[in-house]
Amino acid sequence: MLPVLARTGGASRQLDRARLDRVSDYFRNEVSSGNIPGAVVLVQQHAAPALLQSFGLRDPATRAPMTADAIFRIYSMTKPVTSVAAMMLVDDGRLSLNDPLSKFIPAFAETTVEGAPLARPITILDLLRHTSGITYGFYGETAVRRLYANAHLFDGDIDNAAFVARLARLPLAEQPGTLWDYGHSTDVLGRVIEIVSGRSLFQFETERLLGPLGMRETAFVLADPSQRSRVAEPSPRDWFDRPIAGLDDPIRPRRWESGGAGMIGTISDYARFAQMLLNGGALDGKLYLKPETVALMAQDHVLAAGIRRDDLYFPGAESGFGLGFSVRLVEKPPRPRGEYGWDGVGGTFFFIDPADDLFVIVMMQAPSQRGRIANEVRQLVYEALT
Repeated sequence: MLPVLARTGGASRQLDRARLDRVSDYFRNEVSSGNIPGAVVLVQQHAAPALLQSFGLRDPATRAPMTADAIFRIYSMTKPVTSVAAMMLVDDGRLSLNDPLSKFIPAFAETTVEGAPLARPITILDLLRHTSGITYGFYGETAVRRLYANAHLFDGDIDNAAFVARLARLPLAEQPGTLWDYGHSTDVLGRVIEIVSGRSLFQFETERLLGPLGMRETAFVLADPSQRSRVAEPSPRDWFDRPIAGLDDPIRPRRWESGGAGMIGTISDYARFAQMLLNGGALDGKLYLKPETVALMAQDHVLAAGIRRDDLYFPGAESGFGLGFSVRLVEKPPRPRGEYGWDGVGGTFFFIDPADDLFVIVMMQAPSQRGRIANEVRQLVYEALT
């Protein structure tokens, strides 16, 4: 059962119950067709669940049914959590968006781009909006991406400090502030949080964000082995044949707390996080972020700054990118402008619609189906608004 969450403001459109049933029908069909093993779906408006339903199986091997308390590998849905944690330090006055990364990690002052020095320093803003030049090595075929892939970045039981030190020895894919390039920027941001706060990333997030929000099952490792049966699993034919972002399985115990992709959690935990953002940074009488900080995070900082996009620009042609999320810039009824959110490569996704006072979270472990299902679910939810 989801907790009762505090509501802020009204909405111009209301969810129609009969139309919302199409979302349930859709997921039942996805399961019966064998496209996904199972899912948990939450559509929440005015701080109350309009739809909270489990579908299919939590584990295809054991045939255990999906349950609302299932634990999921959320991969890049970790990035918004890390981004919010960083912006809490900005609100505290301990970190600035204009701070050079080298202020905290001096090795990045020596980073080069194809042998050339940096035209300007990497900033904290660059890390938040993926314009640092720091990339990933598991997709794409550029020379720098291949170098990342072959650099043994993830060897051994590393922590954030060791991982970022290895990254700092590699060249950037491009000059900072010139191209949206999805990569390890948020992992580096996690290390900055550690340096500024004097805590490990998880310690800081637990003290300031996860603990106060009641996100007790969101973590970088499954600490209690007795809960292993609650972990949702993909179909064996729909999983990765190589580690993603250096993580062979986020469930596995390790020291590395990947701020970009390392978390596990439940839908009820992430609902607390999403509602806090929808409320403008507050929940249950506690302020986590200033309202103007949430507004800053949920506005475009890429297209508006004239930063280039290439064919690997994952937010899509109708979206910009804020400080941790994609941000929809185009109004095409029934979809509004201003929707923001992100997804995880394992199949999870969420989006927040401030105009209609709602958010949607889908938790599933079906990597190959994520993009299609995210688009189709958005359409169904918006068609249910009257």
